[in-house]
Order: sequence, then structure tokens, then C-alpha cells
Amino acid sequence: MRFRLGRPLAKLFGQRARLRWLHLILGGALLMPYFLLGSVIIGPFTGDTNVFTSLPMQFGSFAVALPIAALTGLFPLARPLLVAAVRPLAGVPDGALAEGPARSRAARVRTASWYTLYVGLGGLVSGASLALPPFAVVLIVLPLFAGLRDSRLGLPEALDTTWALALAPVAGAAMLVALAACAAGAGALLARSASVLLGPAPADRLAAAERRAAELAVRNRLARELHDSVGHALSAVTLQAGAARRVLDSDAPGDVEFVREALTAIEETTRRTVGELDAVLGLLRQGEGADQEAAGLAGPTLDGLGDLLAHSGVRVDCTADPDLADGVPDPVSREAYRIVQEGLSNALRHGGAVPVSLRIALRGEELEIAMENPLPDSAPVLRPGGGRGLRGIAERATLLGGHAEAGPHGGVWRLTAHLPTGGGTR
Repeated sequence: MRFRLGRPLAKLFGQRARLRWLHLILGGALLMPYFLLGSVIIGPFTGDTNVFTSLPMQFGSFAVALPIAALTGLFPLARPLLVAAVRPLAGVPDGALAEGPARSRAARVRTASWYTLYVGLGGLVSGASLALPPFAVVLIVLPLFAGLRDSRLGLPEALDTTWALALAPVAGAAMLVALAACAAGAGALLARSASVLLGPAPADRLAAAERRAAELAVRNRLARELHDSVGHALSAVTLQAGAARRVLDSDAPGDVEFVREALTAIEETTRRTVGELDAVLGLLRQGEGADQEAAGLAGPTLDGLGDLLAHSGVRVDCTADPDLADGVPDPVSREAYRIVQEGLSNALRHGGAVPVSLRIALRGEELEIAMENPLPDSAPVLRPGGGRGLRGIAERATLLGGHAEAGPHGGVWRLTAHLPTGGGTR
């Protein structure tokens, strides 16, 4: 029974109801500048000079104030300011409200409509909150103090009767409950209308989706950079270390020089990879403020292809056009470097120290990459779930408007990629 009785009271006097009441009183405070400006506008037409002593002037000022408030609600920055107050005070969930300024015309009109409703209801509720409670308290204590029935308070003479005095406390309490009910109803109306008028428009949802897509693209780009750089380094280092160990175990003459070359290759590969890893981690540390264009600048270009091939762990027969450095834009050059790197990693991982042929050439406004290596005698041992290298190669090519293919072809594994250059230069 206590729960059933407490639930209606909570709707009128609970924490949410109190916060919404406070929100309405703030709306009444926001209405005051418009109200005073309205009194200045209608003053010459009514002949009244004091808005607080003339009831017609008060209603006229209120009517003039609302259109003026609607005009200020059209400013784009009005929406984030209103949303910041609606969330904690009106109890509207975050997902139901739009983020950022109102950019479109429809969004600004909706914001102005809600702001007008807010200050209008706030002015009425705050005015009633100032006027009704003192009068209600007088009625409640009226039977206890005979002096309150003095005509100087402006109370009707009918209150001197016994029945009127007995019902006065009931009427005063009913006024307070009615005021709380009006405030709760107005607060609930504002909360429901806020999700409609201050909620995200289709343009806001599209902008949010574009931001999420851009953030996801940056994360995917950084993941590909880490996969290609670290994956290639680990494959090369593992192959070189394994070869050096087998040579040391064989005790054959002249092995020291081979081991020295293997250790040098391991050192160069790890040093280069640490530098690339620092660049990618630097972008991750910047968090949401990281420039998306900066993410694209991470990583080496085809200028460093010679060093990559020299320490790749396999013998590479490379044929490249001499004008690649000047004819390939930097974004294409970076993606081409990573594609070649991942192709070498796949050759190391699945074929071992097999010879690889690489051809890089400009064909008009397109950069063509072709890699081939012999297929292993036995099927390679794949990681659980498969690798991500070939998918990353395809994503890199697609992002540039090109395409890539990989698979067995005539006894060899062939990887081809075609990347449009757009005829651009550095």
C-alpha cells in the first residue's frame, strides 16, 4: 500500500519532477528579457507604464515576448545549449537528442519551436510558483490566526464563516498539489517534445554516420599498417634466425659470414620496423583528435623499396621503371610499398626462402605491380581463421580506385595490383 501511495506522489514531488520544475523556472528566467522588451514595445499602445501592476499589459508583453524568443532560437548554437540543460534536468536520454549546432533550416525551426514552448511554459509555471504558494500557505493557516482574516490582506469576507474557515486549509493544499501537477505535466510535455524537436534530423544522422565511417576507416588503416609492417618483419626475422641456427648446427666452413649476414638483416629489419611502429603508435596516441590525413602520411614510399628488398630474407628479381619516384603520387607510392611488403611476407610465410620476381611499371595513368613465387610442395600451415594480408591488399587497392588479385596460376603464386595514379605528380 505504501508503494501505491508513494508512486503518484513521486510523480509530483520526486527527484525527476523537482528537476523538471527547476528546469521550468529557468525557462521563466530566460523569458524575462523578452518579457521586458515586450512591455517596452506595447507600452505606448496601452498607456501603462508598470507592467507588474497591469494585468492586460502582462498578457500583452507575454504575447510579444514569445515571437522574439523564437527568433533567438533560430541561431545554430541555441540547440547545443538547450540540449546541455535538457539532458540532466528534463531526464531525456542522450540518444534521443542531437549533437552539435543546428545546421539545416528545418533543424533551426524545430529548435526555435521547442525553445518558444520552453520559455512559454516556463514563464507560466514560474509565475504560478511565485504567486500561488504564499496564498496557499495563508489559506492553510487561516483558521489558526484570526489576524489573517483582516481585510487588509484582500481576502473575501465569506472566509469569516465557519465552513469557509474549515475548507480553507483543504483549498490551500489543493492549490499546492495542482501547482505541482501542472509543473509535472509541463515538464513531461517538454521532455517528450524535446526528443522530437531537439532530436537528430536525417542530416544529423547522416553526419554522425559519416563521422563513424571516417573513424572506422582510420582505425582500419592503422590496423593494416601494423599488420603489414610487423607481420613482414616477424616473417623475415623468423626466416633469417632459422637459417642462421641451421647453419651454426651444420659446422660447415665459411658459416660465420653467412650468420653475420643473417644477423645484419635481422638488425636492419627490426630497426626499420621499430621506426614504422613508432609512427603508427604516435597516431594512435593522438586519439580522436588525430588528423585523418596524417594517418595517410604514415609509412614509407617506393623510395625505400631497395632497402626493403635487400633485407626481405628472399632473393628478389625486381624490374621497375626508372621514373617511378617522379611519376607516382605519394599516397599511391605508400600503398604500393605496403602491397609489395605484404607480398614478400606471404612468400616468406608460405613458400620459405623461394625466389620472387617483382615487376613495377607505369602503364599510362595506372601503376601495375606483379609478383610471382613458386608454390610450395605441400600446402602451407594456415593460422586459425586465416590471415588478413590479402584482404588488406585488396582494401588498399580499392581505396585508391584500383583492384588487386592473388592466387595460384600455372604452378606459381601470382599477386597483381593495379593502382590509378590520376596522372598526378609529387
